[in-house]
Amino acid sequence: MPPEEIERKMYWTVKKELEKEGYIHYEISNFAKQGYESKHNLSCWNQEEYIGFGLAAHSYINNTRFSNTENLEKYINLTSKDYQIRTIHERQDKEAKMKEYMLLGLRKIEGVKISEFKNKFVDNPIYLYKEILNKLTCEELIEIDIDNIKLTNKGIDLANLVWEEFV
Repeated sequence: MPPEEIERKMYWTVKKELEKEGYIHYEISNFAKQGYESKHNLSCWNQEEYIGFGLAAHSYINNTRFSNTENLEKYINLTSKDYQIRTIHERQDKEAKMKEYMLLGLRKIEGVKISEFKNKFVDNPIYLYKEILNKLTCEELIEIDIDNIKLTNKGIDLANLVWEEFV
């Protein structure tokens, strides 16, 4: 049996056992008891802003991703006029932000809520990404209902292929 098939079987076996014990599969690689889901991870997958404090900490504010320096001496000697401790990794325009919202949202088992996408961006993802969504639906990697776009079981196994469509 190929290694990827062994990994796939292990994943689904572990998922089944965790769910038997009352764990909820809420994100592609995370399970938790009800109410104990990672707030930080979910805020990232929901594309919410966050600020990191400390050496090498990462932040996402005003559509910009940046991190603090990894240089301890530079960080310790920081002055209020020394803004060179930050490295900007990305400034997102609306199109990049919408694609990322789809990619991150499809990490959640519940997927992307179409109504939340429309509230955030005005645009409808069904029309905006019609060709991509049709392709992924035909390949049985996603399913779409009245207000959700989410991975199928096959889509969970091949999630990287889905996410690549939004990069």
